[in-house]
Amino acid sequence: MSSSSLSAPPPPAPAPSGPASTSPWRSLRYRSMRWWSVANFVSNAGTWMQLTVQNLLVLQITGSAAATGLSMSVQAAPALLISVFGGAAVDRWPRRLTAAVSQALLGTVAFVTALMVALDRLDVTSLMVLAAVTGVIATVDGPACSLLGNDLVPREDVPSAIGVGALVHQAGRLTGAALAGVTVGFLGTAAAYAANGLSFLFVASVIPFLRPVRGADGHAAGHTTKAKDGGTRDTMSVREGLAFFVRRPRLLALAGVTGVSAVFGRNYQLTLAVLVTGPLAGGAGSFGTVSTVLAVGGIVGAVLGARLRRPSVRVVGALAAAGGLLQVVAGMSPSLAVLLVMVLPMAVVESVSDTAGTAVLQTDPPAHMRGRVLGVWGSIGTVWSLGGPPALGLLMELAGARGALIAGGLIIAGAIGAGHLLRERRTTVPRVSPVANLETAA
Repeated sequence: MSSSSLSAPPPPAPAPSGPASTSPWRSLRYRSMRWWSVANFVSNAGTWMQLTVQNLLVLQITGSAAATGLSMSVQAAPALLISVFGGAAVDRWPRRLTAAVSQALLGTVAFVTALMVALDRLDVTSLMVLAAVTGVIATVDGPACSLLGNDLVPREDVPSAIGVGALVHQAGRLTGAALAGVTVGFLGTAAAYAANGLSFLFVASVIPFLRPVRGADGHAAGHTTKAKDGGTRDTMSVREGLAFFVRRPRLLALAGVTGVSAVFGRNYQLTLAVLVTGPLAGGAGSFGTVSTVLAVGGIVGAVLGARLRRPSVRVVGALAAAGGLLQVVAGMSPSLAVLLVMVLPMAVVESVSDTAGTAVLQTDPPAHMRGRVLGVWGSIGTVWSLGGPPALGLLMELAGARGALIAGGLIIAGAIGAGHLLRERRTTVPRVSPVANLETAA
């Protein structure tokens, strides 16, 4: 299939008629969205199959846990440094073509890795290079695929598409982890990489047949505005994307809410692990039970979040503050049974908040700015993911597991509450009576 057929917009799919629905599955009314969900399930299964064996492969090659961590950092580094450029590329280029090419390139990297593993030619240097290349491609692939999925449904159904995507991600993760052991056991490590490569190619082959719904404003290639001299100037610059993000109070507020939650909460695999195995005197089995409840809560939250139609930053903030307060109570849990009771609503609230926040992020900016907004968000999110665990670890060193959960939850709820009060104070305009106006004029 030629690139022109990919870049040319396909005939729009008609939007189903009928009363507004709040079903979490309403996005699946669209045929293209159903195909996109199947493709994402296959891709996620392949990715998690590869990730399951990747760290073991690094350890096998290097014999060093530090090298394993370094390979993960090398792959994450491009998101910190060049996500804004990847987002600008998504805004500049036709979205379907961009997503198809990025998926094909990721598949090529997986096939090259599989070949090098099969030939026993993969060393530390080539491993790091492949990890860096994957990270660079992902800075374009992430926003391209996210926004392409949104084009397949109307704006009010984007939360459903995001919720369905979260469920597909979890299902692909479980399937990929299960298949990894079977694949490696019977076919070897190289087969896991090859299977991931095939999953990327499957997604790339589906993309040309996807149709946006009628009225979807996906990509405006070559977007221009009138210059002062009467000509036109390109507006796809990275600087404009950064300036737009900074001038958008709603996006700044969303970044603040998500940032404080990411640093002082959410890292439950760390805080709850220490709490369960320390003060609550549990073992690995007990923490496994806690992790299972967290996973179940995440799935329930994704379904509930998919029911939203027009989420807002205020909703995200309220949910994040509620999650912080639940975290405080969890930190005071006297037993494992009480902790399990608190963990479920914590995970549900976090998942709904994530779905709502992602919907705001992907629908608030105008269509021609969304790639760059996601690019800026990718850089910010990488800072949180790299800086959050060390900061939380330091807090745990100072206050212990219980203290970190309680203090972190109070900081989250307090910061969000203070931000809300400050916003209300700034937006409150004193009313002046007509009589006062006349007296002033006189």
